[in-house]
Amino acid sequence: MAAPRLLLSVLGALAATLVAPSLAAAALPWAPCRPAGFQCTTLAVPLDRSGGQAGNLTLSLTRVPAASNPGNVAVVALAGGPGQAAVPLAADFASILGPAIVSRDLVVLDQRGTGGSSPLDCPALRQTSGSLVSVTQSCAEQLGPRRAFFKTSDTVQDLEALRVAGGYAKLVLYGVSYGTKVATAYASAYPANVESLVLDSVVTPEGPDAFRRSSLTAVPRVLDELCAANRCRGITPSASRDLATLAARLRKKGLRGTVYSPTGRGFTARLSEPGLFGILLAGDLNPALRAEFPGSVRAALSGDVKPLLRLSARSAGLENAAGYQSSRADSDALFLATTCEENQTFPWTRTASYRQKAEEAERAARALPAGSTGAFSSETALEQGVLPLCLGWLTASPPPTPDAALPAVPLLVIDGRADLRTPLEDAGALAGRVPGAQLLGVPNVGHSVLGGDPTACSRTAISAFFTGRAVAQCAPANPRFAPTPKPPTRAARLAPYGRIEGKVGRTVEALRRTVNDVQGQILGEALALGRTPSGAGGLRSGAVRVTSKGLSLRRYEYVPGVLVTGTLLNKGTSAFRISGTQASGGRVRVTQGLRVTGRLGGRSVSTRFGQAAASSARAFGGLTVAQAAARGKRIRAAIG
Repeated sequence: MAAPRLLLSVLGALAATLVAPSLAAAALPWAPCRPAGFQCTTLAVPLDRSGGQAGNLTLSLTRVPAASNPGNVAVVALAGGPGQAAVPLAADFASILGPAIVSRDLVVLDQRGTGGSSPLDCPALRQTSGSLVSVTQSCAEQLGPRRAFFKTSDTVQDLEALRVAGGYAKLVLYGVSYGTKVATAYASAYPANVESLVLDSVVTPEGPDAFRRSSLTAVPRVLDELCAANRCRGITPSASRDLATLAARLRKKGLRGTVYSPTGRGFTARLSEPGLFGILLAGDLNPALRAEFPGSVRAALSGDVKPLLRLSARSAGLENAAGYQSSRADSDALFLATTCEENQTFPWTRTASYRQKAEEAERAARALPAGSTGAFSSETALEQGVLPLCLGWLTASPPPTPDAALPAVPLLVIDGRADLRTPLEDAGALAGRVPGAQLLGVPNVGHSVLGGDPTACSRTAISAFFTGRAVAQCAPANPRFAPTPKPPTRAARLAPYGRIEGKVGRTVEALRRTVNDVQGQILGEALALGRTPSGAGGLRSGAVRVTSKGLSLRRYEYVPGVLVTGTLLNKGTSAFRISGTQASGGRVRVTQGLRVTGRLGGRSVSTRFGQAAASSARAFGGLTVAQAAARGKRIRAAIG
């Protein structure tokens, strides 16, 4: 496997000694820029404030000045990663933080090493061969001694320089994912300069845990909440027990089988126990994928591995390319430099060789207390954290110093109850450190709550917090993407649709399920990519392609032996040809009103679909493809 693919597959959210900030002599020279109403400028800061390494960095800043700012306060928005550029997302931050910036300026900066702020880059990360250890070691060598000065503590000093140069009395810090770590580090270093904190998808100050224990142990709760209110009835009596059973089997022997690309080409996919957890992590960003998980696990336990292998292939694409530092404005090199230099939980000697580090990490993993990794083994804890990334890194800085205690400032902590990257348990632990802190757990939402919450709950909480009102907890709600049934393994076992008897009725039911699967795959891909996908592979063969007219199916096989060809139109009546060894062959038409007519197996068919969508422009789970892509783009905006 190519080293960059390995690198991106374990990206996740991740202070040190503080020194005096560099103070600017004059106010920042803001100038109008795009979009309308925004102003931009730059700020020069030292690379190394101790003076050991010469040179400056240029920070890229943008702001929305308030019409009136009586307290001379700036709301600073901090994106995730580390490595995520924030300035390109300034308009999104302005929308999210509307109630906070009525009487405060909004300031957004690309943190050092990202976006327009002297971005870090390693040619080694563009290699297509070589081990992960050799690639990360080469990256460290290419960056040279300057790699030591892109830690959270360095960004904290940049924020203080920004506050002074901007002439602000205090800051309100809004952070998402890794941005929450920067926000709490600044608050610990400069408590008198903080008005309040809003933290979305919390990374603890000493985190992230190298073994991802809080994520691993949160899995049963997340699955049980997904299946609450009998939503998994008919799928499984217990999704969390199924997971534990399958994880134990995968420790002995992995799964392999054929999955299909968006072009319909088959290729071999494999799944190990760490890969099973990887699917769950990908579900943080793609609720459509998470909805398929209980049924796919149940199918695998029954011997049908294709649904779970398809999920694995989809999650690998999300984890590796679509969901992380994929934008040119983002920096994988910065992710490495920050993560590998400052993590406080690495179970190894910082200056040791990579072989010694690997041995120390394996010993530490074997010594983990029973139950501390949930249903998963120590192998998963080793492979799914940041340890593989930093094994070959050449550390250039001294060990980090733990942050001071958080100050007793107004604090709102928001976390998705379905988030496994930065689970609710971590958010609760951090909120417990600050008297009077308010904690909001948002149901059915994964990572990056304010970007992914389809309800008004989290935004209402922001409004309440900044107007001095108590934050109300979210009302119980059903997930937009409810758990999907276990895919059928035989057409003969399907119940005939409606009043249509026999094989013809089962063929109509197979068509209904196929249409639902097609739309679920395309919407899931749109959520993952943050844009309209080109298509998706069928479960058992074939593919679907996205066109300007709708979704074009080519021998798409969801139910074994039932192949569907045709176009699910955005507008008008859709036409399908059904074939296959287990189908009553023929042609049917589906109108916008869900009326189904045609001939199958030589018989006339006339019925109406209930829940099946007849058009790709119709909402599935409350979303169209375009809406899913837009929502995915918002979630991508701050992941880490």
